[in-house]
Amino acid sequence: MIQVLYTVILAQMALILTLLFRTPLRKLVIITLDRLKRGRGPIMVKTIAATVVVVLSSSVYSMIKIQNRTIEGGIANPTDQVLMSKHMLEASLMGFMLFLSLMIDRLHYYIRELRLLRKAMEAAKKQNRNFEDGKNGSAEELKAMGEEIATLRAKIKKLESECETKAKEAKTAEAEAEALRKQSEGFLLEYDRLLEDNQNLRNQLESIDQSLTQPDNRKNM
Repeated sequence: MIQVLYTVILAQMALILTLLFRTPLRKLVIITLDRLKRGRGPIMVKTIAATVVVVLSSSVYSMIKIQNRTIEGGIANPTDQVLMSKHMLEASLMGFMLFLSLMIDRLHYYIRELRLLRKAMEAAKKQNRNFEDGKNGSAEELKAMGEEIATLRAKIKKLESECETKAKEAKTAEAEAEALRKQSEGFLLEYDRLLEDNQNLRNQLESIDQSLTQPDNRKNM
């Protein structure tokens, strides 16, 4: 389970890096995400997300149950400590995976919006040039064209402002992705530490079993 979660998280991080940089692979990824959001794709994604949320809730419930049992017993059971560490790591990875999925969805949305804004700006600028080239005519026509040109220029300024806003949001998303990469490295280190703690706890359990087995052998003798 944990290995699968790490694999999915690494794949998501690679996908985020692909979306952040302009490469031929980025266009392929955007096309794939566009197709995924059509038809039955959103239903499948929501189903998978709901399943992950259910498993995450189960892990949190198990952690609460183990904590309550420890409080009632007054002594921390080594087995419960191992299970607590395992559930905590799984819950953290599943939450991180859901967050990365949201990041991928938002990045895809912002990239698509930027492309649409740029196309609208190019069409508006082209129309503006056509109006400026065709200024010959009657005074009324020139006045109407001047008003339309002013409207188009205002629209261009608005689109440029929106484009700058989207670009800032994309930079913010890039910074968040970098922070997530560093956080993932921290999770990997935490996972190694938990594996070491798990092995130590198992050794302690084996020592306890051996100490309990020796008095029984003496009694039998």
